[in-house]
Amino acid sequence: MQLPCLLPTTVVGSFPCIKTGGLFDPYKKAVKFAVAEQLRAGVDIISDGQVRADMVEAFVSKLPGISGKTVMGKIRAADKPITAADTKYALTQTKYVKGILTGPCTLSYALEIKTPEYRNKAEIALDLAAALHEEAKHLSRTGCTLIQIDEPILSTGAVSVDTAKECLSIIFNGIDTPSCVHTCGILGDVASEWVTLPVDVLDFEYAVSPENLETLSRYDLKGKKIGCGCVKSSDQKVESVSEIEDHIRCCIDTFGKENILIDPDCGLRMHTPEGAFQKLANMCEAVRNVREEL
Repeated sequence: MQLPCLLPTTVVGSFPCIKTGGLFDPYKKAVKFAVAEQLRAGVDIISDGQVRADMVEAFVSKLPGISGKTVMGKIRAADKPITAADTKYALTQTKYVKGILTGPCTLSYALEIKTPEYRNKAEIALDLAAALHEEAKHLSRTGCTLIQIDEPILSTGAVSVDTAKECLSIIFNGIDTPSCVHTCGILGDVASEWVTLPVDVLDFEYAVSPENLETLSRYDLKGKKIGCGCVKSSDQKVESVSEIEDHIRCCIDTFGKENILIDPDCGLRMHTPEGAFQKLANMCEAVRNVREEL
C-alpha cells in the first residue's frame, strides 16, 4: 500500500453529529459538517463522519433477515448501498477518503438469534461478511483510498481470530482497494493472531493502552502498515501538541516512519464538535512538527 504522504493523519471514523433538520435527508448537513471539520483540522485521509447512526444500527437496520437487533432469518446484502453516497460526497471535497464498515464479528455479538437458520454467532458472522462484501464493492467503486473494518470485539477474545480472518477474506475477495482492520482495547494474548489478519493496515489503540505498542513490537508484521492511535478517544480532555508528538515518536521508533498512519484511538462521536475538532487539529499539528524533525 502506498501512503499519500509521510505520517499521514487519518481518523478511525465517527465525528459528533450536529443537530440538524431536513425533510428528505435530516443528516445531510451533519455529513457536510463532519467532512468540513476534518479537513479544517488538517486530516489527510478523512471519513464521511459516520453521523447517521451508531456503528451497529447503521448496518443491521439495512440488512434483510434482521429486525431491530434480532436475527429472524437468512441474512442477505442490503438492497442498495448503505455508506457509498456519503463516501462519494466526501470524495468531492478531497482525494483521500476512508470507507468504513462495522465488522461482522462485532455485529454478530450485538445480535440475538431467533431463527433455526443459524446455530451460533460464528455462522452469523460469515453471512454478515458476505453481505458486507457487497458494501465493500460499492465503496471500492467510489475510488476511496482505504476500506476499514471496525472489529473492536477482537481484543476481548470473545471471537475466534480464525473466524475474523475468514470474514475478512470474504469481505475483501476480489477487491483491490487497500484494506484495514481497527481494533481497540488491550490486544494482549490475541496479538500474535491479530497481526496475521489478511489486511494491508492494522489500526490499534495506543494512547490509552500504551502496552499495545510494546506487544506488537515483538511480531513480524510482514509488510503491513500500522495505524497508531495517538489521541485518547475515551477522554474529553484535549491533549497538548507536545504530548501527541511524544506518542508519534514512540510509534516511529517501533515501526519506522514509512510504515505508520496517525489517528485517534477510536471514533470521536461522543465528544463535542469543538472538542473533536481540537483533538484532530492538535494531532495534525503534532504530525507536521514531527515531519519537520524528520
